[in-house]
Amino acid sequence: MEIAVSAFRAHLSECLERVRAGEEVVVTERGIPVARVLAVDEAPVIERLTIEGIVSAPQSSKRPQARGRSRVRAAGPVADIVSEQRD
Repeated sequence: MEIAVSAFRAHLSECLERVRAGEEVVVTERGIPVARVLAVDEAPVIERLTIEGIVSAPQSSKRPQARGRSRVRAAGPVADIVSEQRD
């Protein structure tokens, strides 16, 4: 269900009843989605996709590190370099 923020405020109780029933409510502002209301027991997307076997959990909880490489330093302002590349 998609609903404008003003209508969401006015009909909050009804929207929450729909959420309790398992429906997802998307709140919009001037037609642009700004929030999604889900039931608390709804599994997060990544968890659901993991359960369904579409994605897998990471092998390690540690973030990878770039080793053995020196950090690249710009010769000037990055904005100037980007402008030059775009020409």
